[in-house]
Amino acid sequence: MDPLGARSNFVDIQTLPTWQQQLGEDVEATTLDQDDSLFSLQTFPSPFPFRPDINRKIILFPGDVCLLNCTSIVNTSNESLNDKNPVSDSIHQLAGPELRDELLKLKGCRTGEAKLTKGFNLAARFIIHTVGPKYKAKYRTAAESSLYSCYRNIMQLAAEQSMASVGFCVVSTTKRGYPLEDATHIALRTVRRFLENHGNRIETVVFTVTDTEEPVYKKLLPLYYPRSEEEEKASLPLIPADIGNSEGEPVVPERQIRIAEKPGTLEDDSEEESLESDLGQVGNHAFARMEGDVDKQRKQILQGQLSEAAMHKQHQRNYNRWLCRARAEDLSDIAALKALYQTGVDMCGRTVMVLVGRNIPVTLIDIEKALLYFIHVMDHITVKEYVMVYFHTLTGEHNHLDSGFLKNLYDIVDTKFKKNLKAFYFVHPTFRSKVSTWFFTTFSVSGMKDKVRYLDNLQQLFTCIKPEQIDIPPFVLEYDARVNGPYLPSQSSSL
Repeated sequence: MDPLGARSNFVDIQTLPTWQQQLGEDVEATTLDQDDSLFSLQTFPSPFPFRPDINRKIILFPGDVCLLNCTSIVNTSNESLNDKNPVSDSIHQLAGPELRDELLKLKGCRTGEAKLTKGFNLAARFIIHTVGPKYKAKYRTAAESSLYSCYRNIMQLAAEQSMASVGFCVVSTTKRGYPLEDATHIALRTVRRFLENHGNRIETVVFTVTDTEEPVYKKLLPLYYPRSEEEEKASLPLIPADIGNSEGEPVVPERQIRIAEKPGTLEDDSEEESLESDLGQVGNHAFARMEGDVDKQRKQILQGQLSEAAMHKQHQRNYNRWLCRARAEDLSDIAALKALYQTGVDMCGRTVMVLVGRNIPVTLIDIEKALLYFIHVMDHITVKEYVMVYFHTLTGEHNHLDSGFLKNLYDIVDTKFKKNLKAFYFVHPTFRSKVSTWFFTTFSVSGMKDKVRYLDNLQQLFTCIKPEQIDIPPFVLEYDARVNGPYLPSQSSSL
């Protein structure tokens, strides 16, 4: 008999049909028992709208997760990382004894956390280990939060490590007692929200299931990943009332503390405010923060009498309001432009963000949504040092952002954006763009001028960032090769 690790058993995820492609094959699963009259009553939008771009990232695979040929797979274990369950046993058998030695170095894992090891003899390069909660009806809320943390931390780790694909098993084994259907709701919505908000660089998510788990996943996937507008409408009445917050995290209503600006009075339009708006105000009022009168502070700002610390707090409150809006709005149309994305790291290990000028049709997009998208994408990046690469290649007048917009953006963003930006590489600048940038960084914003580096060719860029660490649009490569000649690695760089 061939060993379990025989190469012929590995499954290349590129050969598996995506969830969107299964629409035609799964007629029964997509046809929900709903009357046409019910569809006509659905005048409110689904919290999980039809997104073919996300559906193309999702794969449902009935089989063994350890056989997947992808960037990483998930192992569900216990706090000591030595659990005996079918998933762990298969992974350990195929990965080899080195995995056990590596796990001993991790010294365990807490419930809800995620830890990373190599894949060793697996087809997957990495294994993400997590610990699902033990389920007791009495402590259901705690179990839900822990299970959410498992899936969220796995996705976060995958994004931070620039992983292209993740193969999930069903987190939380049978002996931990978590109801399969309840666990599936949390898994699907958490992954969906992460892909919406932070998943630009993750290309594929595989949900690996057993024969027992497959019917549950096929039943619930259309709720969170509808493959057509008709399926979206049909699924809407079946979506549970508790779908968590904008990140999919379970929300406990009785724990949401709100302090009204005018206690004792009822506001007529309070019901119209969104949940994000309500949460954004928690603890931000003068009384809640034990600060002085906010209106008085605003007046002092206008008069130039407010202290630097108070101005910083006021700026932070304003930024948080923009961030709250960015997390709440559907920015998929801006994301589809692929004008802003995260790539690898530079020579100093700092995250590299890429901005493609030609992909910004300024005259055709909602500029405010573009601002929101920038804040949404960059907020978690800017907590650490980072650099930006701006490709000005082949841009036209319709791609040039107005200096007023750039000044507004600079004034809105949090201090960490400016402090942790270590370099702004301006690739293929024109004489006019150099002059405009000089005026803007000299007279409109402070602290940016010394960070701007003009690079006439990619050869100069590669002295700061290795070619394999940055995804460059094909048209930029073609232009540079035509104007500056093909890229030739220097002899010194190979030493």
